[in-house]
Amino acid sequence: MPTATVADAVQTSHASPPIDTRSAALTGQLDAAELIASVWRPDFPTREMVRQAADLVPLIPRDTSTASVLAEGPRPLLRIAPGVIALRGRDDARAERTAERQVHRREVDVDLLAAEIARSGSLPEDRESTREITEWSRKSQLNMMVTFAELDYEPMFADPLRMPAMMTVTYPGKWEIVAPNGRAVKAHMKRLRKRYERQWGEKLRCLWKLEFQRRGAPHVHFLMVPPHGMAGSRNFREWLSWVWADIVAHPDPVERAKHERAGTGVDYSEPLKSRDPKRMAVYFAKHSQFKDKAYQNIVPELWQEPGQGPGRFWGAWRLEKSVEIRQLDPRTDDDLVIGRTLRGHARAAGTTREVTKPRVRGGRVISKYPEVQGLAGAWLIASRPAPRYRRTRVRVNRMAKNRGFVITNNAPALFAEIARHPGLSWNSVDQ
Repeated sequence: MPTATVADAVQTSHASPPIDTRSAALTGQLDAAELIASVWRPDFPTREMVRQAADLVPLIPRDTSTASVLAEGPRPLLRIAPGVIALRGRDDARAERTAERQVHRREVDVDLLAAEIARSGSLPEDRESTREITEWSRKSQLNMMVTFAELDYEPMFADPLRMPAMMTVTYPGKWEIVAPNGRAVKAHMKRLRKRYERQWGEKLRCLWKLEFQRRGAPHVHFLMVPPHGMAGSRNFREWLSWVWADIVAHPDPVERAKHERAGTGVDYSEPLKSRDPKRMAVYFAKHSQFKDKAYQNIVPELWQEPGQGPGRFWGAWRLEKSVEIRQLDPRTDDDLVIGRTLRGHARAAGTTREVTKPRVRGGRVISKYPEVQGLAGAWLIASRPAPRYRRTRVRVNRMAKNRGFVITNNAPALFAEIARHPGLSWNSVDQ
């Protein structure tokens, strides 16, 4: 990597190196690897670290006389990933019955489809979607954070001479022409991935998040590792601007020219803070937690019609999960000990979220539901002023009832500490 390019990237970052890396790079005192290491120190647990942490849980002795019989009732399952420790309950017998019902339902659907083909001689038309998506739900936000914290980032950051960056692609002024619905945007994203892999000869490993501007136009953020080198006479920034404008292909020449000049961006400063699984997950979720940026997760009216929605708001390309699952012995209190420890760890982190609450007047909470119904209470309800609401932050309650998940910077290291708890069965002095 040319020294000048690395120095420019360091200059744009918010990190504070211990020495003047730009001057050192220009005078030849630092090579490229040392220069990048001064501002980018990734700390992502590997697959081997996750496996070693999960192996701290001893295997449950198996009763050969009942090995073929599925046990009734939930069994505690421990799930360990690079940035997540989750404690769940799974009922194997219930899961087996659910799978049998799904198979039976599938057989019935096949029989009905065969009867319809025999009657009409053709396949029935697909049902039109009736689902309306208006905003990014909180459940989807949690799923995104957990998924991003479970991914294996080792292939993405395998080259120490390349730093992460946030690649952003936007749409031109009259965006409704080229992006009338969510399917059109997803098709543009798919074409961008294919052209990247064809041009640069490598897989596009990245995390992506779909958002919307105040004018309603969609834009997509990609956290990835930009390639080195040139694409013909263009560097990566120039290639991205040209190829994205070519993919969107706005029919108005003036709008297309503007789009090619200002339709993309590559930023190295913010992603340098995402050095571990938790920071990586929170980086994408933080924008949805602030009121001044809530509009970025509101679907424009054009896309709110059934079947025109955005689909998924987030995703990961060419990255796989690194997860190990171990069953805890239900005859012990190991799940209680681990759950309580994780709950204390989550509470100490002080994670909060923003909620809407009614304002309090005279020491009494004004409900948004009418307490009096009928003609006698009509005047009372009409005379009451409409309740006002406020936005406030409350503590996030993790591991309620000893089940749930905790997102942390290094889950294998945290569980290695938990595994030494004296209250666990495998640390008992009686054994």
